[in-house]
Amino acid sequence: MLDFAIFAVTFVIILVGAVLYLYPSSRRASGIPGLYPADEKDGNLQNIVNRGSLHEFLVGLHQEFGCVASFWFGGRPVVSLGSVEQLRQHINPNHSTDSFETMLKSLLGYQAGMGGGASESVVRKKLYEGAINNALKNNFPLVLKVVEELVGKWSSFPKDQHIPLCAHLMGLSLKTVTQLAFGERFKDDAEIISFRKHHNTIWSEIGKGYMDGSLEKSSSRKGHYEKALTEMESMLLSVAKDRKAQRKQTAFVDALLQSSLSERQIMEDCMVFTLAGCVITANLCIWALHFLSTSEEVQEKLYQEVEDVLGSDPVSLDKIPQLRYCQQVLNETVRTAKLTPVAARLQEVEGKVDQYVIPKETLVIYALGVVLQDADTWSTPYRFDPDRFEDETATKSFCLLGFSGNQTCPELRFAYTIATVLLSTLVRRLKLHKLKGQVVEVRSELVSTPKDETWITVSSRTS
Repeated sequence: MLDFAIFAVTFVIILVGAVLYLYPSSRRASGIPGLYPADEKDGNLQNIVNRGSLHEFLVGLHQEFGCVASFWFGGRPVVSLGSVEQLRQHINPNHSTDSFETMLKSLLGYQAGMGGGASESVVRKKLYEGAINNALKNNFPLVLKVVEELVGKWSSFPKDQHIPLCAHLMGLSLKTVTQLAFGERFKDDAEIISFRKHHNTIWSEIGKGYMDGSLEKSSSRKGHYEKALTEMESMLLSVAKDRKAQRKQTAFVDALLQSSLSERQIMEDCMVFTLAGCVITANLCIWALHFLSTSEEVQEKLYQEVEDVLGSDPVSLDKIPQLRYCQQVLNETVRTAKLTPVAARLQEVEGKVDQYVIPKETLVIYALGVVLQDADTWSTPYRFDPDRFEDETATKSFCLLGFSGNQTCPELRFAYTIATVLLSTLVRRLKLHKLKGQVVEVRSELVSTPKDETWITVSSRTS
């Protein structure tokens, strides 16, 4: 009888374990509070689709389950962190890698490091950042020229003409990023048009198709995406080959060609910089000008700083750090627009946040958009207020999230430089005005973008 009882108990334990293993809807991720999978195969993908974006889904998830919450992405558990304190606990041991770059490379199917562990990843990261910095230094006059052309064009418009920010600033971004990345070849408009076509296809599917699972469910869309990615990769390999033969040292790709990276690794880094650099730069500028158009007071304060720091001289790389209020304006733009609302890391070794253990190989989401508008961290979080960054506490929280300081992703640091040139040039000559009746809504994907074209009008500062 005792033997039968022992057998019965053992059988029940094994059965329960099998059910937990075979049917993911019956378990939560690592005991962390959160959602059960809505579907055995897709996990909580339909929940994400129903909320409209991963960011909106994460907002609801953290409202219901707190700062550390879990859900299922397909068949794998995911842990999301939604407050400054919990992010601090997780980020500090992992500061050597960039979570946005890691996530983007993963979506593209690329390897984040050099294949030899953490030290090689750090070397590659430094090489990548150095290549961006050198490209900016060597080509800063080109940046000034492209910005001056745009501001000159706007200055010629009649006072009431509506200016489409998305179209114009994506054009500015494409011209600067492609020429700084690859050199003179992209002075040709035909090359930029071809690049933009592939760029738009790839980014739209990375930003949405992968995140809601819809790409895998459409063979035609997936085929279109894969063709665009293949053609873009071929273009980048061709550019690298041409630049290597020319032995020039001015563009982003030139620095990579001097390293020990393989052709494939150089192409991957060029892909990441151009994809992310174009979108982040364009949207930082779009949102900055939109928010400036809503506040004459902020425009005047920025104008006064530019006059005090630069006088009659054009902005230069060495003067940019002195434009502190401009930095505050851009910081507040990133925060208010939730510019990059989501980042992610794969948990390489077992970790812990609060009392929760995060197992090895768990996907960890940084719900940055949730944190950037958390009322416990930011007073009046939905108000555009650059003065909040005069407070050291706000600045420290912003640095921790990777939006300024040493942890800033290289593409965002690049975007800050382009945006500073644009703002300092623009406010000297023009005043920006919000279009009456226009409602600007956010489309939160990998980078927050206006849902529709965003318009402003301008008037001469001297009129």
